[in-house]
Amino acid sequence: MMLQCSQVHGLRDRCGGKDVAEAGVPGMRVRVAMLYVYCLMASSAIAEELGPEQAKAFVVGKLFAYSCFDGTAGMGRIMADGSVVGTIRPGGRGEAKFASLPSGTIKISGNSVCAHLYGLPIEPCFTVQRIDQHSFRGSIAGSGYAYCDFYQRNPHTQNGLY
Repeated sequence: MMLQCSQVHGLRDRCGGKDVAEAGVPGMRVRVAMLYVYCLMASSAIAEELGPEQAKAFVVGKLFAYSCFDGTAGMGRIMADGSVVGTIRPGGRGEAKFASLPSGTIKISGNSVCAHLYGLPIEPCFTVQRIDQHSFRGSIAGSGYAYCDFYQRNPHTQNGLY
């Protein structure tokens, strides 16, 4: 059975009443390409970049599981004082290890969210993009590849942390 153009995209007159094969493959490829571009634009519009205060309100005190571009994974919470407590599995291998970072580790510096890590000569800053009401992506500012995806968890259903 051949699909009619109207069945594919609801605009039969654009195909002149012909079925997809008669309308021509190049025309169909253009429509598919346009749909693909539209979907990409829509998906990028879904991710909302958060300013430092918005990021703080969205993240502080909530429990998040995370997975990073290099396989590192874990679960943790950023406290209002900028301290961090949670677990980490570097590279996604081995047992999860408990980790905590002191007050002031995560802080707002100007128009950025940055990390003060003892022993590092720089303070890396981050771009925070909200994906939906329960998840976000944090990436090193200016880097298209160094990121972690965070997914909010319900602390009442998690065992072993807090």
